[in-house]
Amino acid sequence: MTLSESVTESGSSPANGNALPLRVDSLAKRFGQTVALDGVSLEVRAGECVGFLGPNGAGKSTLIRSIVGRVRPDSGSVEVFGLPAGSTGARMALGWIPQEIALYPRITVRENLVCFGRYFGLSRARLNESVAWCLNWAALEDKSSELCKNLSGGMKRRLNMAAGLIHRPRIVLMDEPTVGVDPQSRNRIFEMIESLRSEGAAIVYTTHYMEEAERLCDRIAIIDHGKVIAHGAKESLVRDVFGQRSQVLARFSGVPSGIAAWTEARGGRLVDSTAEFTIEQSSQIGPLLDSATSARLVLEDVLIRRPNLESVFLHLTGRELRD
Repeated sequence: MTLSESVTESGSSPANGNALPLRVDSLAKRFGQTVALDGVSLEVRAGECVGFLGPNGAGKSTLIRSIVGRVRPDSGSVEVFGLPAGSTGARMALGWIPQEIALYPRITVRENLVCFGRYFGLSRARLNESVAWCLNWAALEDKSSELCKNLSGGMKRRLNMAAGLIHRPRIVLMDEPTVGVDPQSRNRIFEMIESLRSEGAAIVYTTHYMEEAERLCDRIAIIDHGKVIAHGAKESLVRDVFGQRSQVLARFSGVPSGIAAWTEARGGRLVDSTAEFTIEQSSQIGPLLDSATSARLVLEDVLIRRPNLESVFLHLTGRELRD
């Protein structure tokens, strides 16, 4: 059974296959005096992966929970294949993989999948088919009779993902699915995600790892203070923010306060003891380093590079991704 063949079995109105997998329109939400979402609008198409990036407290979690139907917005709307968020049809079309492991440790891998399939009301035939697909997709066929508590961290993470997809949803929300896993397991998870996309699933992906967003996401929405402050493909985001400019990253020895003062005076930013500058032309590097020498700073290392997604994020938010 492919994703396009997946249907609801609960007797509810099925999602409209011709509608966009996800449409968020002018979504707003307050918690007391705190503005969690401030007019967020975006769309996700079939077969694409859209990444949500933002510092802690930017509004990502509220946005995800609004899409799932666990937060009721003050205004605006969320539609999943044309159905309102939280409706039975939307829930059946949507898969949510939370960051926290949500499994039953004292039953087997297969039994976990069966339990989650029954929660979604799957018939016996469809449940057996879905369990087989999930075990294959997560590379856990040889562990199907193993107690969940005996699995490695990476295997538990993959089973957690499979449990969220037992009903074969056509749009999947993934909240930091690679947290705490080893590099081998992370690569396997990447393969799992790419397999979903090849079947036409739409994916919303939140992560604290820039390299994951760059590898997996077709488009990226940078969220801060409850707003989408930038949205587009990685290359277009870099071009829109920096044009053809380059970055100079210089590391100096000397008094930290002096390095910081000089960096600020030259219009740069000090990040983890490295002075970062944006230049229009390579001819600007010489005068910049001459100025450092005049300030009695001793150059230890210098790197010239094109800006990347992390550069865009820091420029727009002024914060590290995990701040």
